[in-house]
Amino acid sequence: MAKILVADDSITEREFIRKILVGEGHEVVTVEDGDKAIEKLRADKFDCILLDVVMPGKNGFQICRDIKKDDFTKNIPVILITSKGQDSDKFWGMKQGADDYLVKPVSEEQIISAIKKFLK
Repeated sequence: MAKILVADDSITEREFIRKILVGEGHEVVTVEDGDKAIEKLRADKFDCILLDVVMPGKNGFQICRDIKKDDFTKNIPVILITSKGQDSDKFWGMKQGADDYLVKPVSEEQIISAIKKFLK
């Protein structure tokens, strides 16, 4: 299926998302911060990226903006998954180029539905 990068500083969240995606048949690479996400994106090709917003190093908004400005990665769908749930946060996330925005806590169904929108 798809190769998906998951960046979240919470090991619990990373593992929760990883198990869901692996259960759907996807290959999943996880990292614990924004800087490692950028490293992985430079080293490998991904079909979709799931980003937390609040992380050490670069935050999810910054990473999303960098991804969408780079010709090599700009077409990769980015889904922000974060506890930042105010309308202004969602607006800002979409303004940075996010393709979707999910507010934690997220359900298995929300994650699967969001991924399916972008992976045909």
